[in-house]
Amino acid sequence: MTLRLQDTLSGETRPFEPLDAGHARVYSCGPTVYGPAHIGNFRSFLFADLLVRYLRYRGLRVTWVMNFTDIDDRIIERARDASETIGVLTDRWIAQFRADAAALRMTTPDVSPRATEHIDAIARLIATLEARGHAYRTEDGSIFFRISSWPAYGRLARLDPTQLRVGERVEADDYGKDDARDFALWKGPKAGDPAWETAIGAGRPGWHIECSAMSMAHLGESFDIHTGGVDLIFPHHVDEIAQSEAATGKPFVGTWLHCAHLRLGGEKMARRVGNIARVADLLESGVSPRALRYALISVHYRQALEYSEASLAAAGAAVDRLDSLVASLMAYRNDGDGDPGLPAALDGARAAFEAAFDDDLNVSAALAALFDLVRELNRRIDARALSSNDARAALDALRVLDRVLAILPDPPSELDPESAAMLDARRIAREAREWARSDELRDALLERGITVEDTRDGQRWHRTEGAS
Repeated sequence: MTLRLQDTLSGETRPFEPLDAGHARVYSCGPTVYGPAHIGNFRSFLFADLLVRYLRYRGLRVTWVMNFTDIDDRIIERARDASETIGVLTDRWIAQFRADAAALRMTTPDVSPRATEHIDAIARLIATLEARGHAYRTEDGSIFFRISSWPAYGRLARLDPTQLRVGERVEADDYGKDDARDFALWKGPKAGDPAWETAIGAGRPGWHIECSAMSMAHLGESFDIHTGGVDLIFPHHVDEIAQSEAATGKPFVGTWLHCAHLRLGGEKMARRVGNIARVADLLESGVSPRALRYALISVHYRQALEYSEASLAAAGAAVDRLDSLVASLMAYRNDGDGDPGLPAALDGARAAFEAAFDDDLNVSAALAALFDLVRELNRRIDARALSSNDARAALDALRVLDRVLAILPDPPSELDPESAAMLDARRIAREAREWARSDELRDALLERGITVEDTRDGQRWHRTEGAS
């Protein structure tokens, strides 16, 4: 099959064909770093992670760019309130974002540009818009995009630009402008606010122009896929399209993909509502990072996802099932001839998994295919139908699929000599039916972050999540 994606702009689900054969260029709107990202934000980021992982799984070279917005009104306000520079504030929250992303096994983007590192590129793009008649200046040194100059404005959100009103979803900037619908490209200098000296004058960029400049700087004037949350469709992505295409005269993005909201208590997770949960706080409370990742990726990206203690518990149970199967396969020993039906079962599971992801990244169906395989493998383990080589082949097949999902336990590293000696001593104690000694060693290993279980194939061990 061919990967098919539903494009927000056209509304069509169509085969994905990169502009450059074999190379997919992807841009994702990253966090605005005035505080920690919450798990609602991370649902959108992990959806993009799944996309990138699957494109690479399918053999494509991928260049993934995810930006940091490190200058805007909220950042300035937070830095002022904390009596620190915007650099100190944003560095702190970028470091926190990277730690949270790593804990959730998010692929590191190939490029993570910061808006403040692209001021000259932003100024050049604005100068082009001004020269082409799509932008104008106000007395305070600000520059605005003239929506009336771009008749196609609003196509992404199915909007009629003549019907837009301030007070709906178009923000009224604190700067004078010709038309209330127009949006700021450049904000003139204000006392006490950060400002940059550029070829277009002193000031700082508006939010929308930052993403256009950064994406084009690293992916070109036209690229393949742009991702973000549905809340970014208007005005952010609508404005990106208008300013980018007005400046270049070329189509900006081939496919727009938008992730639905994460909901908590029936409402969209948002700071203004106050119903947010942060990654670091959840992990500190004992939530498994892999269970949290599973909970955030397990529903199709275009469907709203309800987050709750029950959904997190279900994700934890799913991860435990996978862990149990992996441990069983690693410990399994059988010198028999093996199961002649296993290759077909593994191939069928992989085909079903790929068909699901090819269908607009249908992760729910892909997980169903994975757990069908889990049940089938457990049945064959219980029946002792597999050989040792079969068990290794099954584990290899699971790890191939996990290149996309990133939810399986890491392959165990070698035990240190002392722990290995304790594990061997426990085996001897059990063989001698010295149960108290066996339990004592099991508890001592657990204190070292090593969980030991007893199976018909002998004891098996794995590192407790979070243990090094």
